Amino acid sequence: MMITSLANPTIKALRALRQRKARDEQGRYLIEGIRPVAEAIQCGAPLDMLVVAPELLNSSFAHELIDTYAAGGGKILTVSAAVFSSLADKDNPQGLAAVGRIHYTPLPNLSPAPVGWVVLVEVADPGNLGTILRTADGAGFSGVILVGATTDPFDPAAVRASMGALFSQQIARTSWPDLLTWARQHRIALVGSSDRGASDYRATTYPRPLLLVLGSERHGLTDEQLAACDLVVRIPMRGRSDSLNLAVAAGILMYEATRSQ
Repeated sequence: MMITSLANPTIKALRALRQRKARDEQGRYLIEGIRPVAEAIQCGAPLDMLVVAPELLNSSFAHELIDTYAAGGGKILTVSAAVFSSLADKDNPQGLAAVGRIHYTPLPNLSPAPVGWVVLVEVADPGNLGTILRTADGAGFSGVILVGATTDPFDPAAVRASMGALFSQQIARTSWPDLLTWARQHRIALVGSSDRGASDYRATTYPRPLLLVLGSERHGLTDEQLAACDLVVRIPMRGRSDSLNLAVAAGILMYEATRSQ
């Protein structure tokens, strides 16, 4: 049966997932687009259902994906083009979305990492967070640990920017004191970044595994947090700008840490 009413209770609940409050209450989030949905399925991300608008779906790959998912017992919610467009976060929707279940890996359950993890302290921009997840996957890091009042990794902008890395990277949430306790117990070094860092990021020997610790876009790391790091590196700025975008800085440091090791 196809849902055609915008006032349908299921549709209203899904539409509410644009807001963090609803995502937190429902424990769910939306994944929009053929490629992100395919990545979620292939990575075994926990899903509640697929949402399909046959009028909009022209991809044979997407139809095969839906058939395979349904054959495995997955739930399919069929909706009209108008209903799907009311759920979509972008123009010209492709007609395929998934409803994912929010999942965090408890800090003690993080699997061993050959390189390490990225620690984001109170990062505010979901696009930055999604881009960092994507870069962490590309650079060989095992995941991202969110500390304090961070943005939501399941925000539509973060999901979109991660380009599927959200489903392959481990994501943990914790407090700064608990992070320090865990790191010390497992003898994992903390490498911070600051314009006051003692070492040029290119002239540094990076330990393994490591926690690459980055502060918020506006404030960076506090003096207390920098003091707790085993090593603090800086990225030289040669022009008038005094800082880089957080996701850009994270990418530079991740690849340098991987290269030097």
